[in-house]
Amino acid sequence: METILLKVHKAMFRAHPPYFILCLILVPFGIGILLLLAWWLDVRTTTLTVTDMRTILNYGILSRRSSEIMHKHVVNIQLVQSLTQRLFDVGTLRIAGAGPTIGEELVIVGIPHPNKICSLINEHRG
Repeated sequence: METILLKVHKAMFRAHPPYFILCLILVPFGIGILLLLAWWLDVRTTTLTVTDMRTILNYGILSRRSSEIMHKHVVNIQLVQSLTQRLFDVGTLRIAGAGPTIGEELVIVGIPHPNKICSLINEHRG
């Protein structure tokens, strides 16, 4: 039986503070509301799920897409963080697989607590 260890959505403000501030400045002109709504939809419809066996990325607003990598096939986890992202504890994760998933890679930008996610995956790798 597979157990869900963590389920997270992309971060909004913490991932891109200058863009968030720009959207707030544009709210009185109406454009900011549209930008914030589109951004919020993107954030809410992107989910990273880490189970004890695999990592699954679901994303898409009108059409849904899903990618997954079994932990036993993970060969590399890359975490990329700028200084601002480190301060806000967000980052970009790239998870590469081998075996049947050779050449496949899960990439998620603006994910909160990336070090925690890396640790969870590493704990459950074969």
